[in-house]
Amino acid sequence: MRRSRLARAAGLAGALVLLCLAGCSSPTSASHDASPGDTYFGAVLDQPYTAPDVTLDATTGTPYDFRRSTTAPLTLVYFGYTHCEDVCPTTMANLTSALTRLDDAQRQQVQVVFVTTDPRRDTTAELTRWLGGYDKSYIGLTGAIGDIDKAGRAFHIFVSEGSPLPGGGFDTTHGSEVAAIDVHDRVPIVWTEGTSSAQFASDLTKLLDTPLETS
Repeated sequence: MRRSRLARAAGLAGALVLLCLAGCSSPTSASHDASPGDTYFGAVLDQPYTAPDVTLDATTGTPYDFRRSTTAPLTLVYFGYTHCEDVCPTTMANLTSALTRLDDAQRQQVQVVFVTTDPRRDTTAELTRWLGGYDKSYIGLTGAIGDIDKAGRAFHIFVSEGSPLPGGGFDTTHGSEVAAIDVHDRVPIVWTEGTSSAQFASDLTKLLDTPLETS
């Protein structure tokens, strides 16, 4: 009896440790309600979000509007920052690997957009350098933290400017979901942290073959 109680206590403690170790200060954002019977690894939204009417500074050298500039059949949007040491590079690496699993025609229909949550350090030049390590076609966005926060809220992704750390830098907090914008400026599906490259590739292939209908 006592051993069983100790085992249960140890299991609970282990679970709590794993939760505390979730890096990059990425809290769970607002819940994304998925339709029952989905055949996707991402969450298909019962009520798709509308892309925000927000313009930010892009690494392309031109202003980027989430409605007018998202011309690809699928635009994948991720909020993070270049000094992140865990969640951000892992997610970006998984996305990059997923795109290599698509054929050339499919790859041309997907645009990846990275929105910084640390605009004080992530200039367009810094974003260009960092994103170039993944894929030079990726677009980086920066701007006023208020505009970045407004965009995040439209995607139901939490964004915080963060606070200075004693050893330098900032503890930047952000949601870790990847959102897809379709040609109708709607967000019909999101993927949560931990989605693998194979899972991303599977969903992207299905979405390009048969786009989700939005109401």
